[in-house]
Amino acid sequence: MFDTILIANRGEIACRVIETARAMGLRTVAVHSDVDAAAKHVEMADLAVSLGGASPAESYLRGDAIIAAAKATGAQAIHPGYGFLSENPDFVDAVEAAGLTFVGPSAKAIRAMGLKDAAKRLMDEAGVPIVPGYLGEDQEPSRLEVEADRIGYPVLIKAVAGGGGKGMRLVERPEDFIDALERAKAEARTAFGNDAVLIEKFITQPRHIEVQVFGDGTRAVHLFERDCSLQRRHQKVIEEAPAPGMTPEMREAMGAAAVRAAEAIGYKGAGTIEFIVDGSDGLRTDGFWFMEMNTRLQVEHPVTEAITGVDLVEWQIRVAAGESLPMRQEDLTITGHAFEARLYAEDVPAGFLPATGRLAHLAFPEGVRADSGVRTGDEISPHYDPMIAKVIVHGPTREVALQRLVRGLSETQVAGTVTNLGFLGALARHAGFAKGAVDTGLIARDIEALTAVEPVSVQAIAQAGLVALGLDRATGWETGFSLWAPLNRQVALGHDGQETALILRSLGPDEATVVVDGTDVQARRVGTRWWFDGQPGAEVFTDGASVTLFGAQSRRFDIIDPLSRDAAAMAGDDLTLAPMPGRVVSVHVHAGQQVSAGDRLAVLEAMKMEHTMVAARDGVIAEVLVQEADQVEAGAPLVRLEEEA
Repeated sequence: MFDTILIANRGEIACRVIETARAMGLRTVAVHSDVDAAAKHVEMADLAVSLGGASPAESYLRGDAIIAAAKATGAQAIHPGYGFLSENPDFVDAVEAAGLTFVGPSAKAIRAMGLKDAAKRLMDEAGVPIVPGYLGEDQEPSRLEVEADRIGYPVLIKAVAGGGGKGMRLVERPEDFIDALERAKAEARTAFGNDAVLIEKFITQPRHIEVQVFGDGTRAVHLFERDCSLQRRHQKVIEEAPAPGMTPEMREAMGAAAVRAAEAIGYKGAGTIEFIVDGSDGLRTDGFWFMEMNTRLQVEHPVTEAITGVDLVEWQIRVAAGESLPMRQEDLTITGHAFEARLYAEDVPAGFLPATGRLAHLAFPEGVRADSGVRTGDEISPHYDPMIAKVIVHGPTREVALQRLVRGLSETQVAGTVTNLGFLGALARHAGFAKGAVDTGLIARDIEALTAVEPVSVQAIAQAGLVALGLDRATGWETGFSLWAPLNRQVALGHDGQETALILRSLGPDEATVVVDGTDVQARRVGTRWWFDGQPGAEVFTDGASVTLFGAQSRRFDIIDPLSRDAAAMAGDDLTLAPMPGRVVSVHVHAGQQVSAGDRLAVLEAMKMEHTMVAARDGVIAEVLVQEADQVEAGAPLVRLEEEA
């Protein structure tokens, strides 16, 4: 067994590997980009080496720099995590040429499974069922069109070097084939530098079920299956183990096929055999086919760990150090059920666009396993995948585990950036999903219902106003008082592009009336918790500039400071200042331009709300101090007018 291991990755997987390695008594070495110099995985490791740069190409994809870091720190082994260099056979060769151990499969095994068409031919020879299709080298459009007719529509065109849905097209009619082929090939050329495609029969009600395998280079075992059918644009969202509706006969057949696949290539380490399954008439032993093999640890491996009690990273390290398989097939059993939900910084209403921002607050409830590579105060960088955490739960049955997932998601707290947390919660509560009726088209079919946002209640607005004024924690004189009548306080909140003015009438330290758009909300504190019209208030976070209420659908309210809003007046008519931190969306004037009072000068965006900056008076633009896409702080000067004579 080696004593020092370098983790050639970042984020939650680097943290995950470090946890197990340290538990085994090993010294750990982290590598990092300039952007990640203060990242969680760097803090957790015993040593850290900078790779420089910011983008993956400048840092985590620099195999030579990673190998040099391992040798400089005395590491004898390199764990690749997943992504980046984890399935790069040239990197494996370089690691071994340097006299180091690669914690994973051989370069030969990775190459064998690297191209989908070659992998399927190999699996066919090994007796693993494959989807009816065409895997030939003849890529002439006329030949491909003939093969599609032979297979029978609908068919799926897939890039042989593809992944993540790139270079993939569904074709339902013969007359659409050539156009779809051209677009698939063009996308494959751009993404992979290889425009070769394969064609396979499209399963109309497909399920994505994968089997976890583990080998020592000679023998292999399977650690049962995971269902990864809940996908959006071919990207997994929630995974579970075992698969709902799985029969003992089906599990035995899929497990045996997966072991044959692993042993056919002399596989060593953790890997996943992905199958497409026809779910139109239950699970049948003649209704599953090999799709591809992932020659690495998978993002969703924690659900397998939860139901088997196995630490897959420990197994990886032990087998890489020369040990044989830690357990026999007959010793492996399933206990209970597990789910994993992928929490991302992404703007769901905007089409699931990746988001950035500082995590002002991040907390997970008791009873869930949260694999995360970030902490409160960390930045979600634009350079890498915007995953915040994987939320994992386990229970004795699927029903219990699903309830724990629903509760775990509703009690997860994230403030400072937009996330897909509400979407995950809606998916976990989906009636079809609860019944186990899952397939890869579920999200697309019900996307409107899953992304629907309920109108914000006046009680929620009232609580945000109470918190904005700091009265949720006040217990004494600071709640305010008046000799003859309740003291009125005012606050303005911005939410989802709307501004709401509130009036709060303090009736003492534990009671108040909050007027929201003419509606009275009665607020009362009982013990340490506030209630609004008899409803319990939500868990809350505020940083002084905004208030976030947590729950099934978290809500963020910006506190509108009238002094900041009127900053232009305070600064004089000559200078227009930014009322809050934000991004300059557009600039509408230039130096020397004549403007009138009220004319638009620039538009500032802060947390999805756009604010138009207007001229305070007639005049001539002396200077424009910002440009489009600039990030500005509150009070920053934007535009200056020439002084009046």
